[in-house]
Parts: sequence; structure tokens; C-alpha cells
Amino acid sequence: MAFNNVYKGKKVLVTGNTGFKGSWLSVWLNMLGAEVYGFSNEIPTTPSMFEVCNLADKVCHRFGDIRDKELMNAYIQEIKPDFIFHLAAQAIVSTSYENPFDTITTNVVGTASVLEAIRNITWECTCVLITSDKAYDNVEWIWGYRETDAVGGKDVYSGSKGAAELVIKSYWKSFIAAMPNIKLGVGRAGNVIGGGDWAKDRIIVDCVKAFSQGETVEIRCPQSTRPWQHVLEPLSGYLTLGWYLYENKSENGEPYNFGPRAEQTKTVFELTQDLAERWSLDKNKAAKITDNIPFKEASLLKLNCDKALAYLKWHSTFHYDQCVNVIADWYKAYYLEHEVDMFGLTERQIAYYMKEAAGENLDWAL
Repeated sequence: MAFNNVYKGKKVLVTGNTGFKGSWLSVWLNMLGAEVYGFSNEIPTTPSMFEVCNLADKVCHRFGDIRDKELMNAYIQEIKPDFIFHLAAQAIVSTSYENPFDTITTNVVGTASVLEAIRNITWECTCVLITSDKAYDNVEWIWGYRETDAVGGKDVYSGSKGAAELVIKSYWKSFIAAMPNIKLGVGRAGNVIGGGDWAKDRIIVDCVKAFSQGETVEIRCPQSTRPWQHVLEPLSGYLTLGWYLYENKSENGEPYNFGPRAEQTKTVFELTQDLAERWSLDKNKAAKITDNIPFKEASLLKLNCDKALAYLKWHSTFHYDQCVNVIADWYKAYYLEHEVDMFGLTERQIAYYMKEAAGENLDWAL
């Protein structure tokens, strides 16, 4: 009865479903009995979780450019989803330096394209739009950012996410708030890690690729601090938000932060060493620091998630050790044990996460 069973038998559209987070969300929705539809422009990496888990056989997928509003609108009109989770984005900071224009248009115009399609919906539909913790105007203070803090960005990626937030807000105020058939919420999360990620310039990805080949991983900014969270944490938040909106238990049009426990704020170097230990490697020899830093990253950014706790009864589930353990288990199964049923393994990790959440008496898992 997770999420009060609201997704069972429902049509759920996931944009960006071939990506890392989108693939995990697709597996979870499949487990919940949803009829899952996907829309994305490509399979972003080789290997990819979408292919490793054979998700093409589990979801109804269509390729297309999220910026093409006519195509987006036609697809939504065709399938008439009960829920939309908008995850499609250019999510790599380094890529935003290489291709700033594509980053901006994908993240800003792409979001507007989805909102344009939502404006044309005539049936009951619950929409959860995902941006990022990078949407906040980061001044690198020690406090967590609240949903009422300013959005912005000093780099193209952060700016594109801040701009997407402004687009969502303006569409909400101008059009969607007056549509009684639409429920809409915004999810903000970041520093998401987990099995199945193969995007470039991600510390976990760099580690497992190096470890699986018996090599030393090169890390930049070893003392940068991040509030790391397993991918299932924000996904449980997005699904909870969708459930609460669907049942009119949450105020419409509101943003929510989804982040980990405070104890999960670790340096890049600490995370690398801990993962190496789970890989049965000498943690003192597993990593070396490189001076090749191609772009500047903020050294501190964390979220205040009190609003999600107060209004959605949501908080994160995994402790740091659990997070690192399940990540190591997923990649070791793929690289070292050559597990062929990675879909089944992913389902088992989701089931384990749900059991742990039930043990925390979280409403969504009971």
C-alpha cells in the first residue's frame, strides 16, 4: 500500500525516463503497478541503466526533443496521463560549460514546453516538476536553503535551473492555478548518487569505473562537502508529493526540498574512501588528487527539508552507511558478479528501501 496505492493502474508519464533518476523512477512505478510512459531525446550513456535493466520492455517509450512543444503536447494528448513527472534535463555541470546554449534551452525552454502541454490538458492530472538544489542562489552559507530563499545561479547550469523555477512560477500564477483539473508541485534535490549512474564527471561513476579495472580514481576538489543522498530518497519525496497532491492533502503549486540526513554531509574524499572499502580495496591507495580542475564548483550547498517534514510527513530514510553499501552492492553485481538480472536487483533494493522507510514509520511506506 505504498503511497496509498494511488499509482496502481494509473498512466504515469516520466520525461527523461532514460536517465539515471528517470530509470529508477520507472522501475519503482512499475513495481507500484503503474502503466509507465517515457519521453526522452536519447539514451544518455553507455552503459545506461535504461538498457542494463531492459526498461524498453517494461515501459512505453518515445524519443523526442523536450523543447518541441508540438511533439510534447501531441504525446500527452495521445496517452492522457494521470500523473506527469518531469525530469528531462541537461544535468551535468561540466556539460553546461561545453554547451551552455543547449543547457539553457533544454532546462528552461524544455520546462516551458511541458507547461504549455499541461495548459492543454482537459482531464484530471497531477504534475510534479523536478528542478534541482542548484536552483538556489548559492552564497555558500552553512544553513540549508529554504523554499522561500532566492533562486539564481552564478554558472550556466545553476542559472538554467533558477530560470526554470521562474518559468514554472510564472506559468502557475498566469494560467495553471486557475485550472481545477490540474495539481502541480515542484521538487528540488541534489547530490543524488546510486547504482546505475554512468554520467560523466560524477564521483561515484569515476570510482566504480576505476575500481572495476583495478585503477586509481582521480578526484578533484577532495575537500568539497556534499550532502550525499541515495537516488531513492528524492524519488520517494516526488512520489509522496504526487500522492498528496492527488488526494488534495498538499497545497497546490508549492515547491519542496528533498535532502538527506545531516550526518550524510561528507567530503568527496571521504565518500571515495568509504566506497573503496566496500570494494575491498586499500582506501589509502584508491584515489589520487588531480590538479586538473576544468570548472569551478560551489564547495557547500545543502537544503532545509523542514517543509517536506511538516506538510508531507517526509524525511530521508537511509543512513550514510546504508547508502554507500547499496551503491557498492549494485555496481559490484554489475562489474564483478556479471549479474544479468539488474532489473530484479534494482527492485530488491527498492523493496529494501521501502522496508527501512516503514521501519521509520514514514506514512508513504505504510
